[in-house]
Amino acid sequence: MGNLADDTIVKGAGGHYEAVLSGEWDFWGPNGGYVAALGLRAVQAHSTQPRLASMSTHFLSTARHGHVDIEVTTLRATQRAESIRVRMTQEDRPICETLVWMVATDLAGVTHDHVRRPDLPGHEQLLSIIDLMGPGIEPPMPIFHNIEWKPFEWQHPGGTDQAAAEARWSAWWRFLPQATFEDPFVDAARAVILLDLNTWAAGSKGRPYEMSYFAPTIDLSIQFHQAQPDSEWLLVDGMADFAKDGLVSGQSRLWSSTGTLIASGFSSLLCKEIRA
Repeated sequence: MGNLADDTIVKGAGGHYEAVLSGEWDFWGPNGGYVAALGLRAVQAHSTQPRLASMSTHFLSTARHGHVDIEVTTLRATQRAESIRVRMTQEDRPICETLVWMVATDLAGVTHDHVRRPDLPGHEQLLSIIDLMGPGIEPPMPIFHNIEWKPFEWQHPGGTDQAAAEARWSAWWRFLPQATFEDPFVDAARAVILLDLNTWAAGSKGRPYEMSYFAPTIDLSIQFHQAQPDSEWLLVDGMADFAKDGLVSGQSRLWSSTGTLIASGFSSLLCKEIRA
């Protein structure tokens, strides 16, 4: 089992950082959201601004467990905002490139909130995946040892699958063994990982468990709205309502247990054939 705070530690200074990718966050190799979160921790060490506003990551190669190098460059800085580029490599092989906006706190501007959380049951009304799967059944990927989830719909592996009416996936999630984090960038990492996972969960809904394809994320963009570090359970709701010619596109939102919108994400996935 991995701990998100411990497994996203970066070391270094002056724009040059290094980290170690843990095998505890594997989903077809190191999960893209987890990889991107390491880059955000490097931004945290580098930036002169305290607040994360947005990020956009292109995943260029599949990473492996072990050492990675992270180069962080400020592209533009003012008293209000800072644009930062993050390049992650592994043995000189490009892993991902991320652009991040950092901003000052307490900025003046227009204020409104027209978003509404989906009308879905609270986490306390649902069974955990641990209860649904039953004793002795291991999670399908290492990453799910670190995240407990409560789906609104569940079909036991091996059942007869039916095509879903819509490519939407919603679930409550809680990180294990530590659910919340005071560090704002570790807290943001929760959003990055969950929003990354949700597009494939939605896009593969209603498909057979023995699938012919898997679909790694090739780009992930996230807007961070309001931090809710005290919310143990997080609701992710999203759609992957268009897939064609090898691409799956999706968008999701992340909510606190009290109905606060935390972050919004958009991603594209590139299908790859599963070979025996």
